[in-house]
Amino acid sequence: MKIRLYTIPLVIASISLIIIFMALQFELSPPMIVGESMQARSFPIFLMIINLVLVTFLAVQFFNSNPEPVPLEGPPTWGTMLLLIIFYLLTISTDMFIGIAVVMFFMSYLWGERRIYLAALTAIITPISIFFLFDLVLRVRFPRGVLIDWYYG
Repeated sequence: MKIRLYTIPLVIASISLIIIFMALQFELSPPMIVGESMQARSFPIFLMIINLVLVTFLAVQFFNSNPEPVPLEGPPTWGTMLLLIIFYLLTISTDMFIGIAVVMFFMSYLWGERRIYLAALTAIITPISIFFLFDLVLRVRFPRGVLIDWYYG
């Protein structure tokens, strides 16, 4: 039972460490290219370190209290997995921000938000906020797509 209990934190930690190792293989970009922005490898390493800290908390919680097995998840979980596949397909075929907006709208509806205007407002404001935060504040360029091509010209 204890092996199964620690399987999830071990898998998450292993994947995080693999991603950190892969990100450390990126070459440093010259200052002429990145300027004031972050190196390409900084962001995934930062996220995986946060992930490792959180998985440590999860392991401590498992150690302190023996959780009962969780029943099979319901339709919102399976629908979310399907929406993430749709997000990937939209990202590679149209634009990442179109994918974010579409998936956020349907995911909020799937998880119980019945006010369509609020789901639509969230699905529009969030990608716009993400774009301007990363583009103007962090100076990170996004992969080309329909909207990004239109914005950058």
